[in-house]
Amino acid sequence: MDMTNDPIFTIGHSNHSLEDFLALLTKRRVAVVADVRSAPWSRFNPHFGREALAAALAARGIGYDYLGRELGGRPDDPACHDEDGRVDYERVAGTRRFRDGIARVARSAAERRVALMCAEKEPLDCHRTLLVAPALDGEGFRVEHILADGGIEPHGASMDRLMASFDLDPDGDLFRSRDETVARAIRLRARRIAFAGGPPSRDTARFGDSAETD
Repeated sequence: MDMTNDPIFTIGHSNHSLEDFLALLTKRRVAVVADVRSAPWSRFNPHFGREALAAALAARGIGYDYLGRELGGRPDDPACHDEDGRVDYERVAGTRRFRDGIARVARSAAERRVALMCAEKEPLDCHRTLLVAPALDGEGFRVEHILADGGIEPHGASMDRLMASFDLDPDGDLFRSRDETVARAIRLRARRIAFAGGPPSRDTARFGDSAETD
């Protein structure tokens, strides 16, 4: 994949006003937003609906690319759900659709500064950090998370924070490398936050934001 010296950002729209959200993007000179929500609408924050957001971004000279089908946290493929109906991020990452989405982000990032957008305020509560960012990191991209206060958290620091939440040594131990420890922490966190309930229904896909999830 073509590499860039610029980071690939992630951001959660949370309950920001439109102006505050646009200010966060402008501060980091984001040129295109890649929307990785499976359901790109918000009943609580309608200005983040797909059409409204795309128009607002265009007015600021920022592009919009919808990637929820490829990189969303609620895939419609039953094979990506475990026996309890919960999304299995490792299964998702192994699909052709997901890999195509990562390649599409990489192509975009080679030309413009990209921010992956989902709903959640906290990076560790979102598949953008537990599923998409690790794939990009594994391809050699520098991933940084834009926080709600405008600060930046490098992806490695996010993973350190995640491991600390489970009392795991960020340097690994006698039995696991750092990469293996990160993968274990992601699996543990995903069991808590990954969408459960099987492939989304038509209504879920349209309105989707029960607690503004992926």
